[in-house]
Order: sequence, then structure tokens, then C-alpha cells
Amino acid sequence: MSFEEKFTWVSAVVSTGVAAVYFAVVLGEVRTVPVAEIAYQPLLLVAIGALIVLSIIGAIATAIVTAIGAAVTAEITGESSIEDSVGEIGRSDERDKDINRRGELIGYYVSSAGVVGVMALAMLRYDQFWIANALYLSFVIGALVTAAAKLIAYRRGF
Repeated sequence: MSFEEKFTWVSAVVSTGVAAVYFAVVLGEVRTVPVAEIAYQPLLLVAIGALIVLSIIGAIATAIVTAIGAAVTAEITGESSIEDSVGEIGRSDERDKDINRRGELIGYYVSSAGVVGVMALAMLRYDQFWIANALYLSFVIGALVTAAAKLIAYRRGF
């Protein structure tokens, strides 16, 4: 499994987890508090910040675990040097670039469709709460579709 594929898994898990916690907290308040009074803005900023920080931590942890695994495998099998095995981390070939390009394009289309829905909410003068959360949801769905498209391409090809 290439490092890019591993990071795609990390990205998908982090995006899903952060969005699930955010929507559980915010939509949990909808039942008891009027929508206009929900202070979603700080929570949304925290969710975005958490997504960034956890993605960075996940990438670092993935690189460390991959390096340790590559070093142990190289030491056990003796087929390559530890430096060669660890040096593979972060390298991408043409296939990785094509998969990334195609996955990002598919995610872009999904996010764009979501933004059209958000524009409709704005034109219909829905509350800012619904507009902001629909926009965040469209980006989350776009990121998950991007990750799914990449993972499918890694496993099944184009």
C-alpha cells in the first residue's frame, strides 16, 4: 500500500470522525434551542481546526509507522537496505498522481453540486445556520467522495 493510499485512509477517517462529532453536537441542540440562537460558529471553527490538526498528526503518525514497518521488513527479509525502504515514504509515481487527480476531480464535482444546493438555500432566505451547515456538509461529502474514489482506484484501477 503506497503512502498516498494510507494518507487517503487517514483523511477519510478524520473527516468522518470530525464531521460526525460536529453534527452530533450541533444538531443535538436543534431539538432544544431555536436555530437562530445556536452558537454554531465557534464549533464550526473548532471542527475545521480539528480536521486540519488531526490530519497533520495522522500524516505524521502514518509516516512514522510506515517507516518503522519498512525498516523492520528490510531487516527481517534482508532484501533491501533500511535506507532504501524508508526512502520510499513520500515518493509518488505516475499512478499515484493520476489517482489523486481523478479523485480530486470527482470530489470537486460533488462539492460543486452541494454548493449549488447551498446557493438555493441562500436564495430562499433560509437561516444562516442551515446555510453554513449545508456548506460544511457539502465539503465533507466532497472530501469523503474524493477519498472513496481514490481508494477504489487504488484497489480496482481506473
